[in-house]
Amino acid sequence: RRTSNTMTRKKLFGLTLSELQCIISEAGLPKFAAKQMCDWLYKKNAQSIDEMTNLSKIAREKLSSKYEVGQTSPMHFVESIDGTKKYLFKVQNGYIETAYIPDGERATLCVSCQVGCKMGCTFCMTGRMGFKANITSGEILNQIASIQEFSKLTNIVFMGMGEPMDNLNEVLKAIEILTSDWGYAWSPRRITVSTIGVMPQTERFLNECQAHLAISLHNAISSQRSTIMPSEKKWPIEQTVNILRKYDWSGQRKLTFEYTLILGVNDSNEHIKAITTLLNGMRCHINII
Repeated sequence: RRTSNTMTRKKLFGLTLSELQCIISEAGLPKFAAKQMCDWLYKKNAQSIDEMTNLSKIAREKLSSKYEVGQTSPMHFVESIDGTKKYLFKVQNGYIETAYIPDGERATLCVSCQVGCKMGCTFCMTGRMGFKANITSGEILNQIASIQEFSKLTNIVFMGMGEPMDNLNEVLKAIEILTSDWGYAWSPRRITVSTIGVMPQTERFLNECQAHLAISLHNAISSQRSTIMPSEKKWPIEQTVNILRKYDWSGQRKLTFEYTLILGVNDSNEHIKAITTLLNGMRCHINII
């Protein structure tokens, strides 16, 4: 019987500076090599360890025995007449979609954070497929760095497949890499994270990160919201809004409430009144979809 000695190598892409420092330390390499690796991974977009030429040949061989960069290209994409593209990616535990949306001088990328979703919103196709798996920070960032429009991007929104607050550790790690000087050095004001209001993870996000927040509202009447968004029963929108009122929204950080109009479900004068009552006095934006 044939046996394989092939060992699955761990991926470097998607690791933070502190995680790379641990790898460097274990390999017995000089500490400064971790920042050199960050430079190759996140600034020079190296696709292999062999490209990291300011690391010694011995260091590259040592790292290559256990690790690989781990970026992958999209499997497929479709493009609409307005230039919007939908990309399909294979990840370790399934498939995810990423949408590139050009709009004048703005170019937004809508990224996924899970394969499927646990939240079960009735109007969402991802919710109907159920939850399959969380994805890694590397798989999140790969959606951004591997597309040909990467250099054109002005904004990133976590509004693709999945609930970001249900995979918060990996989402925060991806944002750390996007916004750190040793990473992509983006301003957090170029990033928006959307949630149905999962608590206390949303509070942790607000305390640890300066990216914008978007709340999927879709109905401000609790008894009705629970029929289209089962999460309302566990995390009532009124409680979520009361928590958000404790934060300062007077600066550059934006709070947005997403509201998808559904004919005959959430589009009456009653619903307008409920929104104004719920959000009265809050400094926020309402995005009507």
